[in-house]
Amino acid sequence: MRWRDGRRSRNIEDRRGRRIARKATGGGIGIVVIALIAMYFGIDPTMILNQQGSPGVGTSTYSTFDPASAGNQQLVDFISVVLGDTEDTWHELFRQMNKTYQEPILVLFSGAVESACGYAQAAVGPFYCPRDQKVYIDLSFYRDLKSRYQAPGDFAQAYVIAHEIGHHVQTLLGISQKVHQLRGRLNEVEANRLSVMQELQADCFAGVWAHHAQRARNILEKGDIEEALTAASSIGDDRLQKQSRGYITPDSFTHGSSEQRVRWFKQGLATGEIAQCNTFNADRI
Repeated sequence: MRWRDGRRSRNIEDRRGRRIARKATGGGIGIVVIALIAMYFGIDPTMILNQQGSPGVGTSTYSTFDPASAGNQQLVDFISVVLGDTEDTWHELFRQMNKTYQEPILVLFSGAVESACGYAQAAVGPFYCPRDQKVYIDLSFYRDLKSRYQAPGDFAQAYVIAHEIGHHVQTLLGISQKVHQLRGRLNEVEANRLSVMQELQADCFAGVWAHHAQRARNILEKGDIEEALTAASSIGDDRLQKQSRGYITPDSFTHGSSEQRVRWFKQGLATGEIAQCNTFNADRI
């Protein structure tokens, strides 16, 4: 990915190395795990936590690596460029809709973090919190993306950021609020299907960003699209369930299969049109 000459965003909040003190309270560990999984894929975990009360959490957590290392600094530089590129793209697309794009803050953390959606540990991975309109990323996730999920490459990393920004776009357009309200009136299977639609739309929005960034700034190099598609495929519900328990349960999907995630990213990439990302009314999700 051609990124080094890109504009750096100033909307980076660096909380790496900050100590997080947490006093253990009541609640079950199962609820914590479910909430963390929800946050990993950009779903507002308060939809779960608000139904169960405050979860119990561990003791203080703090940085276990050097934020000033050369590798980390280059990664932060890269993230700021990708964030800046999403800002430029979505500002223009919102202008075309006679709307104003409100830039989110991207929070870097290490170990654990407090957000308006609650407490999260690094194992959560990147997540978006609609309550404070911030994206949260622990840089260690990118090591996992390469080793655990077999999705290396800088454009795979950019896709992850663009997906979380996709959730921010959903919030600004009022989509997330409607999904949240509707979920409360659905049974579990129907609610899961609605979550899949929301996640796939964020994948499509990531593709929309890539489409316009390429047209405006020629950011793509050979192999970049394959990197993004590999990342999208590696975090499909079917693949994750197969890896974790040996079988899949489609009715429990909340984020979409590998095939779906790849297909909707490609839809946004090919068309560059927000209207083409309406997963909620699609004949086939």
